[in-house]
Amino acid sequence: MPKKIAFVMKLKPGFEDEYKRRHDALWPEMARELKAAGISDYSIFLDPETLLLFAVQTRSDTSSADDLPRKAVVQRWWAYMKDIMDTNPDNSPVSRDLIEVFHLD
Repeated sequence: MPKKIAFVMKLKPGFEDEYKRRHDALWPEMARELKAAGISDYSIFLDPETLLLFAVQTRSDTSSADDLPRKAVVQRWWAYMKDIMDTNPDNSPVSRDLIEVFHLD
């Protein structure tokens, strides 16, 4: 059964438009890698007051999303985004998983 995953990240001040611009032009190879990993219905929302980015995605039963950090295109995307987001030393976004406390179909 597919599983919804949610997490938060943090945007640096002044980069709201740039973040959207970069995602509007998401590299086709990045989109293919996410889909190949079993990720679908992926949305990211911005809280403009806190600059928190709230992400939610659906992962298939056979998702290989845990392998994504080792993919070259993902590492290139992280390097591309590091100047506008809070990142870890490996350029991955600083993120926190969220716990689902309510769901309504």
